[in-house]
Amino acid sequence: IKAPECFEIESRLREKMKIPVFHDDQHGTAIVVGAGMLNAMRYLGKDMGEIKLVCSGAGAAALACLNMLKTLGVKDENIIVCDQHGVLRHDREAPMDQYKARYARETDLTTLKEALVGADAFLGLSVPGVIDQDDVKNMADRPVIFALANPTPEIMPELVKEVRPDALIATGRSDYPNQVNNVLCFPFLFRGALDCGATVINEEMKAACAEAIAAMVHSPPSDEVLSTYQGEQLTFGPEYLIPKPFDPRLIMEIPPGVAKAAEESGVAARPIEDLDAYRDDLSRFVFRSGMLMKPMFEAARSTKRRLVLAEGEGGKMLQACQLIVSEQLADVTLVGRPHVIEDKIKSMGLSIVPGKDFDIVDNLNDDVITSIGEEYHGLMARQGMTPKAAQTRVRANTTVVASMLLRRGDADAMLCGTFGTYGKHLQMVDEIIGRKQESPVVGALTVLILPQGTIFLTDTHVNFDPTAEQLCVLAKLAADEIRRFGIQPKAAFLSHSNFGSSSTPSATKVREATAMFMERYPDIEADGEMHADAALDEKVRLDLLPESKLTGSANLLICPNLDSANIARNLLKVLGNGVTVGPVLLGLEKEAHVATASNSPRGIFNMAAVALANVNRGDD
Repeated sequence: IKAPECFEIESRLREKMKIPVFHDDQHGTAIVVGAGMLNAMRYLGKDMGEIKLVCSGAGAAALACLNMLKTLGVKDENIIVCDQHGVLRHDREAPMDQYKARYARETDLTTLKEALVGADAFLGLSVPGVIDQDDVKNMADRPVIFALANPTPEIMPELVKEVRPDALIATGRSDYPNQVNNVLCFPFLFRGALDCGATVINEEMKAACAEAIAAMVHSPPSDEVLSTYQGEQLTFGPEYLIPKPFDPRLIMEIPPGVAKAAEESGVAARPIEDLDAYRDDLSRFVFRSGMLMKPMFEAARSTKRRLVLAEGEGGKMLQACQLIVSEQLADVTLVGRPHVIEDKIKSMGLSIVPGKDFDIVDNLNDDVITSIGEEYHGLMARQGMTPKAAQTRVRANTTVVASMLLRRGDADAMLCGTFGTYGKHLQMVDEIIGRKQESPVVGALTVLILPQGTIFLTDTHVNFDPTAEQLCVLAKLAADEIRRFGIQPKAAFLSHSNFGSSSTPSATKVREATAMFMERYPDIEADGEMHADAALDEKVRLDLLPESKLTGSANLLICPNLDSANIARNLLKVLGNGVTVGPVLLGLEKEAHVATASNSPRGIFNMAAVALANVNRGDD
């Protein structure tokens, strides 16, 4: 619906219907333009209230964008608007409707070319080729150019860069950085409005939506965005002023801001009392691990603990650190070289600050090498390690440093393993941290969140061919961990054999482990040995063994060896569209966990929450 009719129609519909009315062409574009302009000025260090803005176009979208920019701080007197007849002036002969007239000025400027001289920002919602390179040259230093005509913008970005490499550019096209796409605010704006019972969508709510979108580029992008846009610069800067259109975090960030603005502006019929809880609830649409992890997050936050992250120079660890800091999950220490960490934070566009948001232990610092090296040598001296070799390992291996910090009480939990082999990290952690007195074995539990439900799988990473006794112990450790997620464990010991149908060494081992477990822990539902389908389908199981002690579907699957567990994990993850949490190490004296190279920053964040929650529950 073109202007000016769209303004009248929208106004009359609002009066008649008393429910939110929203004209996409106007306000969707305006919100995203507002978000992009906010970030452009933040990057340049300019005040929205001081910039000179020139707009080409005076249709529905253009006027809505100008209204939004005024709400966000641009001053009315600093705006010049041009249509096909030139600058909107009070004294011009070309006709103007009442909506254009609001932007008419007392000025000597008559053309777009004249208006652009010294302008800080250009907003184009008009036609291709309306400005040229000379116009861009005449703009102020570091100009902002939003050329949004589609499919061909008012000036092509490459032409701008030829004459003004310092320019910040946005278009409506997906093949250039900073796409202004209305989908960024839909349906998330409506979700916030409807959840709080808003009677209208007002300027305050639209501005809150723009602010929420703008804020997203200042935090690490989601794993989905990183994998989709590989090779692109996804840190706040000239080529990342606006989030990607399909960033799954939009539903977490926009609705709470919109709902809060609706309440504060008096248009929310059902104000949302706890916006943090509301945001957590929305997270289930983004992170399938969200609802499962909720008890862990709550327990982790109950007492703020100290977490040390080895590989502090790594991008994944730094992104995870940002998540942990922003969620106030722990006091974080990174192991690594300070200058490398600081440079990496800057290059990634992260907002965490050393000394303020986290501490650094420099493994190349002489005092650190001496102090930790002496303690490490004392621990390893009877295993053929010399003092010099101990210091060399401290200097070269951040997992050793992080483990020693945990051992001597300078941290409550630690994570490592984002590069290198799992086994080598585990060996060092096991040597330094040691095992629980009651646990002769260490194992790994992987959580798999599947469309059909959540299952826990062990041992996916540690024991190549565990004995019956070890399987029994691992099953008990895993069952205890499952309870910490607020879930009652139901254990199935898996085999190629069904309840005695085979007597191979593997089947016999699993049968013995099942018998041990059921005798020692009668309060935990368990049975075996059985096929995987019998474990997950009660009907199949009861046809085989009507008196089975296991009811419903098993959620803890104990595999006979490392091969079967690891293969099952990866098959379910890929073919079953599973989201994993872990691997969670079981049986260590302290909360130390080894990640894998495939763990995402969010995955590391989840592992940190598990570790910190277990520390707090252990103290309780």
